[in-house]
Amino acid sequence: MSFFLWLSQVFSKKMKLFIGGRQRTFSILKEKIKSTDQTLWFHCASLGEFEQGFPIMEAIKKQYPTYKIVVSFFSPSGYEIKKNTPIADAVVYLPMDTRASARKFVELVHPTVAFFVKYEFWPNYLFQLKKQGVHALLISGVFRENQVFFKSYGSFMRNALQSFNHIFVQTKSSEVLLKKIGMNQVSVSGDTRFDRVSHQIEQDNSLEFMEAFKGDSLCVVCGSTWPEDETVLLPFINSSKNIKFVIAPHKMDVGKIDSFQKKIKHTALRYSQLDSESNKLPEASVIIIDTIGLLTKIYSYADIAYVGGAMGITGLHNILEPATFGVPVVIGKNYDDFPEAERLQSLAGLFSIKNGEECSEVLTKLTANNNFRDKTGMIAGHFVNSNTGATAMVLEYFKNLKATP
Repeated sequence: MSFFLWLSQVFSKKMKLFIGGRQRTFSILKEKIKSTDQTLWFHCASLGEFEQGFPIMEAIKKQYPTYKIVVSFFSPSGYEIKKNTPIADAVVYLPMDTRASARKFVELVHPTVAFFVKYEFWPNYLFQLKKQGVHALLISGVFRENQVFFKSYGSFMRNALQSFNHIFVQTKSSEVLLKKIGMNQVSVSGDTRFDRVSHQIEQDNSLEFMEAFKGDSLCVVCGSTWPEDETVLLPFINSSKNIKFVIAPHKMDVGKIDSFQKKIKHTALRYSQLDSESNKLPEASVIIIDTIGLLTKIYSYADIAYVGGAMGITGLHNILEPATFGVPVVIGKNYDDFPEAERLQSLAGLFSIKNGEECSEVLTKLTANNNFRDKTGMIAGHFVNSNTGATAMVLEYFKNLKATP
């Protein structure tokens, strides 16, 4: 298995990061973490899970600044973007889930508490934490009947799940499922991302280029898009007049961005070229954001948001970022594993589309009907505001844990 993983890096840049990054994990930990440090370990699969864990890291860092925080990632897309985050004292890849790696990793980090985010269940790490007497928590968890824990053949993974001292889940249905298999150390906390995004509206979200670009026009922000999303959006973009569009692709693939830009019939600029073309901003209809780190602020300029990932199978991106600004949200068709999307759709603050025709139909209604758009946006904003509090619940548990001798 190790040989095939090593060989795969020859053919895949992502696998090269995956393999090479893990080879540096233990040396980073030895350099950054001392045996006398008090540490907390947060494990995130990728960037989305980091965003869920961040409010808890931030709250703990503020109240307990002597703790060192170690963040581990499974995916290169999370690690590469957050490897220099100031919230953490060490950021590493999680080594493969073997007994030897788990033992060495836990010994080097020696956490007081280990936080796993949402979907991360690594048996050898969980068993090792339990063996070494480390308190393990799962935060913002989501469980469904089709998961292995609830199958007749899932006893091994159920045993791993029992290694958690407490599990904080997003929904009541997750709690019910866990209690059916004897997991009683469960609380319904909601999703910590609501706390994360709710603070964004209080920040300075101004961007000069967006001010010049949007002017008084309606603006549709299409965030974290994949080619499947761009395919269904393109007919509406090309047929629209007096509407501004921001396209923020999830991956900075120059070839795919080139290809998409050539298909746009209106004037389309790239963010990376604005230094020489900023005078064209007021007349341009489309900006393609070929950089990272701006999308959250850009959502503050949106009148409508299309959030990518659900037209294909890559996974829906964060709908709460635009929703917190009181913006109606449109997504693709594959969102079954995203309870926040299901809930917002049930409240009529979100629309799911299956193809380009449906996409144009929904966006036409939202752009043409001001009252409908405003009402839908109010629902989205209220949805975020009324679902905060998960961070406070986890923090209270942590405080009580610290107070226990």
